[in-house]
Amino acid sequence: MSMYFGRDMKKLGFGLMRLPKKEDGSIDIAETSVMVDKFMAAGCTYFDTAFVYTGSEDAVAEALVKRYPRESYTLATKLNAWLGSPDEATAKQQIKTSLERTGAGYFDFYLLHAVQTNNYEIYENYKLWDFVKELKEEGLIKHYGFSFHATPELLDELLTKHPDAEFVQLQINYADWENPSVTSRANYEVCRKHNKPIVVMEPVKGGTLANPPQAVKDVLTQVDPSMSIASWAIRYVASLDGIMSVLSGMSNIAQMEDNLSYMENFRPLNETESAAIAQVQQILNSIRQVPCTGCSYCTKGCPMSINIPEIFKALNQHLVFGQTEAGKKRYENAVARGSGKASDCIGCLQCEGACPQRIEITSWLKDAADVFE
Repeated sequence: MSMYFGRDMKKLGFGLMRLPKKEDGSIDIAETSVMVDKFMAAGCTYFDTAFVYTGSEDAVAEALVKRYPRESYTLATKLNAWLGSPDEATAKQQIKTSLERTGAGYFDFYLLHAVQTNNYEIYENYKLWDFVKELKEEGLIKHYGFSFHATPELLDELLTKHPDAEFVQLQINYADWENPSVTSRANYEVCRKHNKPIVVMEPVKGGTLANPPQAVKDVLTQVDPSMSIASWAIRYVASLDGIMSVLSGMSNIAQMEDNLSYMENFRPLNETESAAIAQVQQILNSIRQVPCTGCSYCTKGCPMSINIPEIFKALNQHLVFGQTEAGKKRYENAVARGSGKASDCIGCLQCEGACPQRIEITSWLKDAADVFE
């Protein structure tokens, strides 16, 4: 349990980016509603969506807002000034659209979305730091902060310039703790220095840490065979000081039930468990793999319509698990539905500019082409 902004909150948050889908690709509201019910019944209350999560805010209206008293949950959404907002007015319009989609009346937490090196000036130029203050004064939001994907130096600069930001959302997981392209530890320490509560995103690294290499599974299973592999990732970040909520992007009822089994009554890692995490961090650091979380920001402006996240999943099957044939089948499926091949990349670097992980995408696509084409 954590106490922030006058609320006792259980640390598990429901990330609404990867909701269950029907065969036609639409969000399964019925299954999402069951997941919401289980989450709320366990005493968990923090829900996280965003303006750019396709269909998510509308699903929130159906599965949560229309079914529960407004004061019984907390809802976070985000304003994205660099993805589909060509000007200041369009960016500021997002709050109105988000309120219309969700029907929530107000947002408990409102974030400037995915602030990073190549876009932080847009938030400054559009005067959005002042805008969120105005929204709070109007009662449309209760608290404001930002989600962040960049260097600790920029994070320190932003928190120094905008000390009124009330919380920060960071990518933290045990695989990225010392990853130089994500800098989880360093960013965490900057937030602690500024005394800002932290919401954690990607604790399971886009699902990667629910199915890590066998050597990692062996270490964790030997310590406690009763715990799911994913539970180690979420409990690791929830055990850190200053954590307000740990967002898990759950996609089905089974994932919800698993998360609640150990987070409804959260127990921090003990000394033996912490030592096991340190051991698997060494194992992961020795394996070459694409650090992709599957957020898909890279695909929205790709002129060749390359399904980059799915190609990288295929490549990691080859690199991490040695499953070359399975990876090849996944690759063939990824390019069979009208998507471009890895070799179709023209090197425009649009994808690398949009990538929160700062992955050298074009280089990895060449590797994928060499392996699978």
